[in-house]
Amino acid sequence: MKHNLINLNFQLMIRYSILILELFQQTLYFKGSCLYLVIWLNKLLTLEEFMKKQLPLIILILIFVSLNTNAQNTYEFLRLDMSARAGALGGSFVSNNDDPDVIFYNPAGMQLLTDNPISFSFVKHLLDINLASVSYSTEFNGFGRFGAAVKYINYGSFVGADEFANKTGDFSVGEVAFIIGYANQLDENFYYGANAKFIYSGIADRSSSAVGFDVGLHYAVLAQQLNVGFAILNVGTQLSPYKNVKEDLPLDFVIGISKRLEYLPLRLSLDFHKLNEERDDFFQKFKAFTVGAEFILSKTLRLRFGYDNEKRTELKIGSFAGIAGFNAGLGAVISEYRFDYGFSSMGAIGELHRISVSTTL
Repeated sequence: MKHNLINLNFQLMIRYSILILELFQQTLYFKGSCLYLVIWLNKLLTLEEFMKKQLPLIILILIFVSLNTNAQNTYEFLRLDMSARAGALGGSFVSNNDDPDVIFYNPAGMQLLTDNPISFSFVKHLLDINLASVSYSTEFNGFGRFGAAVKYINYGSFVGADEFANKTGDFSVGEVAFIIGYANQLDENFYYGANAKFIYSGIADRSSSAVGFDVGLHYAVLAQQLNVGFAILNVGTQLSPYKNVKEDLPLDFVIGISKRLEYLPLRLSLDFHKLNEERDDFFQKFKAFTVGAEFILSKTLRLRFGYDNEKRTELKIGSFAGIAGFNAGLGAVISEYRFDYGFSSMGAIGELHRISVSTTL
């Protein structure tokens, strides 16, 4: 019975993937690649065929697609780390499986969550820019695990003026994403997940909206405390642009690995982000990597450090970068609550502060 449910859920995932890829063909730059992938996905009607024959081919096609996709340029707030824990680790979170905020990084990781975890995060950004998020996950017996999340950013207030510099009143700018996620087991130690999201952006009396999707895979070797994650984030299109020209979502291909060391109370994480973006040469495609280290000091205390290579490069002023790209944080479990704090340096520009509170309902 369990095998039949998994097979049915997988077939649904395949069919949704086909719809997403058909939409992909209309909105992105790799139409031919998507067409071939759709043809192959239509042939995948059983779990056995997928596991034994087609998985390597699909992974190769996805890698090929990732090497031939241009960068995107709207709704960039979707890239921002909300979780204080993830931020302290430099954003190395695609292989996580014990935090409800994993829904923002790889929906497949939700399947290994337990009970009904919920998390709230607040980010104090530069100037008067503030962000907040909430994430929640629950299990439905026989159907898999579902998740829901909201991600919001407020850019503050601005003084409006006409073409003659006459003040017309203050206005605000904000963006929000509503996310619904699903995850289930694909095979032993192998999990899959997908998100659907609605995105809204408003500037004064103008607005824009979009729909997006995330898909992910997660492989866990529990005995060795080793996890591998792969996610394609922000596949989608604008429903209504600010002007006549539609812009693309910040598509992101991410792959990562994390490992709890055998003889040290330490978990190390390594992620490669933006593998789909064009670079000057092949090896430059891996410049957007992040590294995270989480020290388990006790049952109640965690110490975290992270490094973001691309941010350090981008925030360098001349030959000076300070501690740009470096992150740190602390986590504490008090009663049934976990409190996390994360610090991220933006070099000479300033720094970000994140606070998260999570518990189980």
